[in-house]
Amino acid sequence: MAFVSPIPETEPPLDCPRCPRLVAFREALRVEHPDWWNAPVPAFGDREAWLAIVGLAPGKHGANRTGRPFTGDYAGDLLFETLTKFGLAEGEYRADPDDGLTLRGVIICNSVKCLPPENKPLPQEIANCRPFLAAQIDTLANARVFVALGQIAHQSAVRTLRGKLSECKFGHLAEHGFAGGEVLIDSYHCSRYNQNTGRLTREMFEAVFARALELRP
Repeated sequence: MAFVSPIPETEPPLDCPRCPRLVAFREALRVEHPDWWNAPVPAFGDREAWLAIVGLAPGKHGANRTGRPFTGDYAGDLLFETLTKFGLAEGEYRADPDDGLTLRGVIICNSVKCLPPENKPLPQEIANCRPFLAAQIDTLANARVFVALGQIAHQSAVRTLRGKLSECKFGHLAEHGFAGGEVLIDSYHCSRYNQNTGRLTREMFEAVFARALELRP
């Protein structure tokens, strides 16, 4: 059973038709894995969140399978361990949307709601999905601190917060301020590849959330 979004009015329909390539991939996986979620993955967390984490897209064996962001894949292990360490999550993460894990003052929203082939969404697909991210951010009245996981998430967040990419260069632990008082902190994505190659260490990732807590309104 998939997690129910805390902001359901901002979510796309389960059969969202906006991206033909992603629709075809979704339909193929529904045949191959009929017991998986295989639909746009809703946001997860606290509607009253002060911190919004912007991810890339569902992982094939993670969120696309379970229906909850970062749940069931390698990236989620580090993310939820870190959130728990900093008091931003409660409960035991068991890689299952019914594990009872809750986020405290945090919400996770993806730049792209549907699984892209090879985890690589096309620019038009990112643009097609941006209105959902924008609606979610606009609905989060208390969100003032944002964390972008990876460069695509960074670009989507900057555009959604009405910033200019030319003025906001992506870099791990880079900070960007916006006219509405929001602050965006960049992080390398917590993917298996980045962790295994040492591009992102646990200490580097924890530093992002330590800084976010320092900026908490």
